[in-house]
Amino acid sequence: MTIFSVHSTIFSRASVVLLSTNGFKRFSFASSFSSTAVYSPPLPKMKKRRYPIVSAVDIGGVTIARNDVVRDDDPTNNVPDSIFSKLGMQLHRRDKHPIGILKNAIYNYFDSNYAKKFEKFEDLSPIVTTKQNFDDVLVPADHVSRSLNDTYYVDSQTVLRCHTSAHQAELLRKGHSRFLVTGDVYRRDSIDSTHYPVFHQMEGFCVFSPEDWNESGMDPTLYAAEDLKKCLEGLARHLFGSVEMRWVDTYFPFTNPSFELEIYFKDDWLEVLGCGVTEQGILKQSGLENNVAWAFGLGLERLAMVLFDIPDIRLFWSSDERFTSQFGKGELGVKFKPFSKYPPCYKDISFWISESFTENNFCEVVRGIAGDLAEEVKLIDNFTNKKGMTSHCYRIVFRSMERSLTDEEVNALQSKVRDEVERKLNVELR
Repeated sequence: MTIFSVHSTIFSRASVVLLSTNGFKRFSFASSFSSTAVYSPPLPKMKKRRYPIVSAVDIGGVTIARNDVVRDDDPTNNVPDSIFSKLGMQLHRRDKHPIGILKNAIYNYFDSNYAKKFEKFEDLSPIVTTKQNFDDVLVPADHVSRSLNDTYYVDSQTVLRCHTSAHQAELLRKGHSRFLVTGDVYRRDSIDSTHYPVFHQMEGFCVFSPEDWNESGMDPTLYAAEDLKKCLEGLARHLFGSVEMRWVDTYFPFTNPSFELEIYFKDDWLEVLGCGVTEQGILKQSGLENNVAWAFGLGLERLAMVLFDIPDIRLFWSSDERFTSQFGKGELGVKFKPFSKYPPCYKDISFWISESFTENNFCEVVRGIAGDLAEEVKLIDNFTNKKGMTSHCYRIVFRSMERSLTDEEVNALQSKVRDEVERKLNVELR
């Protein structure tokens, strides 16, 4: 099948249909884009793989082959097998998984308080056009989020969605005015306990007509903002109980005014979500120029880690029964009990960087070799010599969540990292 066929089934179910084995700040409500654009050339494909490879996924009855998404012949393609293997896993649709439990708790809040007026979409394809992912939500043409360093490209016009906002415009054009969109999103990112290249977001959207705000006698923008804050304060109480809250003014390209909601939880201020009154440009392109709307977005992993006391984001992807058996349908806030803490293995690597070097590319190399055995990658030293050459020293922490790693395993992984970094990133090892 072709990528055009993928686009035509953008609102269809995605699920894994065949497995075989061989030998994620941005401008989104759940997190915001960084502000400095960096060009990043695509990485050559890995020849050796240590993780299961998904051969195909099913999207609305259409089989998408690996070669439709992981393309060796397209210079813009930067989707590795480790990412393609996550397509269709849909943790948010598993009722006994922390992500699914949290999603359902949010659904319950909206169903109880809005008489099921919000439609729910949770099986939309994560393969979208650059227009859907960027243009339709007013992301500037030169913004860093569009770079190969930040986003997974299938080809120059097709990406793995960076946020659930990618479906906003099409849903509006189809006549949906109140909806919740939940799904897996993809971003090239650093490696640590709170970042993963695949995570889950929920977006909420609500459109108002002139009759709504005329009755109140309020300015339409103020009316939408007040309704938004009332809604989300109620959601925060539903999830966290009676907590102190505060609103922080911020910036997103698709809302104005824009806010972040923070709660005082466990003796600290926690950012819960981002939101705002939708920019009129977004509404106009969907034929809603006489309306106003609000939107919010939240990262499910971020909140689930707090609510369930889950210390490492990699655990969400674990199939270990010692993890999965701890959670039950509807049991929001059950505290995770660590089943073991295996020892970390530390390895350092130093090299002279080139002008094209980016840390995200380095993390992609490490992740491509070590997979989820890579717990953290941290820059621990850097300097520039008299010749103007810059050196970076990174510490890689290897640790399995399920067993102890052997010295032989870690040494083999580190050796592969050294070889691939030198080959792929145009750096000189020290």
